[in-house]
Amino acid sequence: AGNTRRFQLLFAEVIDELKPEPSAAVAEDTVLDVFIQHRELLQRNAVDNAAPGNEANRQRYPRQLLRRHEVVFRAQMTEKVLSVRQVDARHIGKLIKTEGIVTRATPVKPAVTVATYACDQCGSEIYQEVTSPNFMPLTSCTSEECVQNRRNGILHLQTRGSKFEKFQELRIQELARSVPTGHIPRSMTIIARGETTREAGPGDQVVITGIFLPTPYVGYRQIRAGLLSDTYIEAQIIEKEKRAYTEHVLTNEMREEIEACSHESDIYDRLANSISPHIYGHDDVKKALLLLLVGGVDRKLADGMRIRGDINICLMGDPGVAKSQLLKAIADLAPRGVYTTGRGSSGVGLTAAVVKDPLTGEMVLEGGALVLADMGVCCIDEFDKMEETDRTAIHEVMEQQTISIAKAGITTTLNARSSILAAANPLYGRFNPKKSATQNINLPAALLSRFDLVFLLLDRPDLDADLHLANHITYLHTHNDFPPLEHNPLEKEFVRNYVALAKRFSPYVSEDLTEYVVGIYCNMRTEAEQNKETTTFASMRTLLAVLRLATALARLRFSNEVAKDDIDEALRLTYSSKSSLLDVSEGGRTRKDPIAEIFKIIKSIFTNEDRRTINMNEAQRQAFTKGYKPDQVEACLEEYESLNIWQINPARTKITLVQA
Repeated sequence: AGNTRRFQLLFAEVIDELKPEPSAAVAEDTVLDVFIQHRELLQRNAVDNAAPGNEANRQRYPRQLLRRHEVVFRAQMTEKVLSVRQVDARHIGKLIKTEGIVTRATPVKPAVTVATYACDQCGSEIYQEVTSPNFMPLTSCTSEECVQNRRNGILHLQTRGSKFEKFQELRIQELARSVPTGHIPRSMTIIARGETTREAGPGDQVVITGIFLPTPYVGYRQIRAGLLSDTYIEAQIIEKEKRAYTEHVLTNEMREEIEACSHESDIYDRLANSISPHIYGHDDVKKALLLLLVGGVDRKLADGMRIRGDINICLMGDPGVAKSQLLKAIADLAPRGVYTTGRGSSGVGLTAAVVKDPLTGEMVLEGGALVLADMGVCCIDEFDKMEETDRTAIHEVMEQQTISIAKAGITTTLNARSSILAAANPLYGRFNPKKSATQNINLPAALLSRFDLVFLLLDRPDLDADLHLANHITYLHTHNDFPPLEHNPLEKEFVRNYVALAKRFSPYVSEDLTEYVVGIYCNMRTEAEQNKETTTFASMRTLLAVLRLATALARLRFSNEVAKDDIDEALRLTYSSKSSLLDVSEGGRTRKDPIAEIFKIIKSIFTNEDRRTINMNEAQRQAFTKGYKPDQVEACLEEYESLNIWQINPARTKITLVQA
């Protein structure tokens, strides 16, 4: 029906008639309740016993003044959710559902619904119901006594006797998937009252059920607009489409299912493969993106210093390696994911802009992409295409996770506790093997060191890999679905719930692992000093990155203590992200043989421990932490066993070096 607002008023009046009188005093009376009780007591004392009772006295007051309930309508489950662009004149007065992302939310302020005045001549009380955004206060008394005696008493507004309700104005913008190519996203004003206020903030993706209503222009704008009027939605119900991790409410069945899956040995691989299963390969990249969603643990020290726990990742590689697809998948999977491009973003658009609030006329800050992604993920595509001045605005966000603003007389600091996921191309479009890795990447060291992991994805000709990739793509086009995988992908909602439950844990590094971590960091520094031709620079931020990845892995296991395996896997991902760089040396003219490199690693274990027999697990772990894959380690063991360099026992638990 096109008169939903009228039905809302009718329902409220019916409830007023059917509602019984209170049988006992309310435990917490508001100031307005006490005010009305005193007026009723004075009225009863002033009349005879034969005068009308309490019911007649209550009728003196407007219904809206005594109303302590709100009437809201919920749309049917089958109701279609409209985009902002689809809402038009046909929906005026109707109950509709629309979706969008909140770009601005004003502070909650009191709005008067019933104004109470007191006359300075006769002492009568006059009530004025306010039903529009603007109203003209009464000045002359209209009571019977003043009219008969022609006193023209002056009315004074009584704040205590008036009724106010919570009022908030929201601004939503249509989602990126609803905007046609080449068009600008449209916005719409949402008016929230009462209990629907404070339900959403900037950056939240919401579905709003409300009444689409017109509002006439006032003042000078009315003269210019003529017969035109502005429109807004009066919110009835505001629901977040993707709740934040802290707002997830898990049922007992869902919690039991997640905890049962957490004990499976391959849950780490299954969760990683559930990220864009239609994209072939990139196993380590998907594992790193899973850890980015989980995040590390924020450390707040005794002196107030804060060490971030959010993980930042940069994907740099040749065109056509699915970087942008991975970014869009993470932006869709994260509860608060913002996707933007470097060329279409400015420093102000990423941080914050000073704008004039149309409601109050004050200068206010409107958050950019990084502020909207607070407690979420900000995905920046074409990172290398950004202007250098705009890129420097991200430096503070990536380490301090704040945005300091000093504009138009406003000096403040905004929270931007978001993970940064960036994708970029090398300087020459494709990776040039004749240039060094530093020349190809072309990002300043101050920015590069702030990324916990930098993956270099190269598109090199490889017959086996190309064959599998081509089969995968042709299967997608033939069946409109991805081919059967080794691990069945999990549903998106299950992954969100799993991550939400994992983020409730706060793992710590035990004292037993302290010496092990220190040794790893010292070895990384030594290797970085020896391999100056590659970009394997290690700093204290590298150690913090390993600890963040290790705590994220412990969270995935639902554990409050970091294990040695977590440290090893974090170290393996760190080396794996640089494996493409390590394969290129001396300007790309030579390639390192992985089997020979694994042999050097195992040989160093024999030399360092001065023993002829070592454990197989120790040799495999050392090779895995350097970024080498299990099949490469197995090939190395078999090749040098056939050359009679070492021997492996039948149980494959010991490696014995053959005496020369």
